[in-house]
This record gives sequence, structure tokens and C-alpha cells, in this order.
Amino acid sequence: MTDGAKSANQAIGFIGLGAMGAGMAQSLVRGGFVVKGCDIRADAVEALCAKGGMAAATPADAADGSALVVVVVINAGQAEEVLFGPTGAVGAMQAGSTVMLCVTVPPDYARDVEKRLGEKGVHFLDAPISGGAAKAMEGTMTIMASGSADAFAASDAPMDAMAEKIYRLGDAAGPASTVKMINQLLAGVHIAAFGEAMAMGTAAGADPNALYEVISNSAGSSWMFQNRVPQILAGDYTPLSALNIFVKDLGIVLEAGKAMRFPLPVSAAAHQVFMMGAAAGLGDEADAGVVRVYEPYAGIDVAEIAKKYRGEA
Repeated sequence: MTDGAKSANQAIGFIGLGAMGAGMAQSLVRGGFVVKGCDIRADAVEALCAKGGMAAATPADAADGSALVVVVVINAGQAEEVLFGPTGAVGAMQAGSTVMLCVTVPPDYARDVEKRLGEKGVHFLDAPISGGAAKAMEGTMTIMASGSADAFAASDAPMDAMAEKIYRLGDAAGPASTVKMINQLLAGVHIAAFGEAMAMGTAAGADPNALYEVISNSAGSSWMFQNRVPQILAGDYTPLSALNIFVKDLGIVLEAGKAMRFPLPVSAAAHQVFMMGAAAGLGDEADAGVVRVYEPYAGIDVAEIAKKYRGEA
């Protein structure tokens, strides 16, 4: 925390209390900020209030009197609504205040938001996030940020409360969203690939638990593999990060590639795997559930086989 006394008096409007947003908002409360939380789910707002936050009925209510508004919703469409809609935050914001957008959006959208907010005298920090729900709750996630010096000045202390790693990527919106887009390209490809690998290995007769243990300590591993495969082994597809997120995020990648005339064959293939999962009704469940796209082809259930090897079934 760069200035604890200042933070204790700084009101922050926080819009979006989902898997990541809930932890981020609670980290701000622990850091001494006055946090006014808004979410369409009443239980999410109540959970924040139980930790010392305040309730806001609308995005405008959250923004009213707040020097900083943090937005952690799902996509650009939701960001547009909570910022510029009929009860949006921007209508209640004063000149000189700041919006920190922690959403994976196309870089061009981030630049457009910066332009529109600038016309109202509001600063903007393009600040997508990574790390998952657990790191958000611990205040140890990663923030990729780009924006003006004024936007950073308003956001630095709150970011310190929410993140372990903060990357300053430029003095205008766009670079941060570009870096996050490439991160999502890799993350999505890794998930689709390990879904295919775990299904094939299990179908070929390997113990899924052994696959996880050996590959986690071998060259084929990745952070996504180590973080997500335990969900497959447990058969627990609670959506800490939903499969539909990668339908969206790889869609952003492919649209950017189309605009650039840049070929993305691997990303396109991974996107189709997530589209198959969504079409099968798995979109609102955990992204690790992409393994179930492959299971029917071999007539297997990786989780059930893993449990048998562990003597649990």
C-alpha cells in the first residue's frame, strides 16, 4: 500500500462481484478502502457487506462520490451497459475521477472507452487481470495496465491491495488489452490441448492420476495444466472460470487476427473445441470440462476412471 492514510478515505465503486471481482473487492476492503459494491446478484453484494463493504443498488450508485470505479464484468457488452447505460456509472462520475476496466475486451474497445471517458474529463486505466479466483481473494493476482499518468496515480494504491504483480505497459489504453488477448490465446490453447491429451491418455489405458503427476513434472506441463486438471480428476466442474469465457476470449483473438490478416490456425481449432463444449450445454461450467468434448469418442469418463485408480469407486 503506497499511502494507507489516503486509502482509508478513498471511496471506490466496484461493479461486478463474480469469481474474480468478489475477491478483488474484499482485498480492497482489507486494504482500508471504502468499497461500494454493485452486482445483479444480491447474495454477492451481501457477501461483500459481511466483509465490511457497502451496497450499491446500481452502477451509478457505486460511482456516486467515488474517486475510482473498478469494473470486473464478463465482456465488452456488459462493460458498455454498466458504464454508459441508463443507470451506468459514468453518468454519476465527476471530472477528474477514474475508471479502471479489469475486463478482457478487444484492444480497440479499450481505446474507444478511453476516448469517450476523456470527453467527459474522466481518466481511464485499461487493466485486465489474471490469476484466478484464489489469487484475487488473496490479493496476489496479476494486473496488466496501460493508461495516462493520472489514471495510474488514481489506481496505484488500489492495485497494490489487489495484486502481487502489476505491469505498466503504456501511457494509453490498448497495450494492456493486447497483452491480455495474447495471454488468453495461450491459455485457451493449453486448456483445449490438455483436454484432448487427458482424454486420449485415459482411453489408451493410462492412469489419469499418473498422467497428471508425471506431466506436471515434465516438459509437457503448463500453468493451466497444473491448475485445471485436478478439476478433471475430481469430476468437479464448478465454474471458477467458465468454458464460455474462452468462447468469448478466443473469439476476440480471432477477430483481431482477421482485422490484421494474421493467420491463427491453432487458435481457431481451440475455439471450435470450446464451441463444441458450449453447444453440448457445458458453457456455464468450468473450462476444464472441455475434456468432456472428447470423452464420448472413446466411451470414457476420465473422472470416474481416475477415481477407480484411487480406489474411490
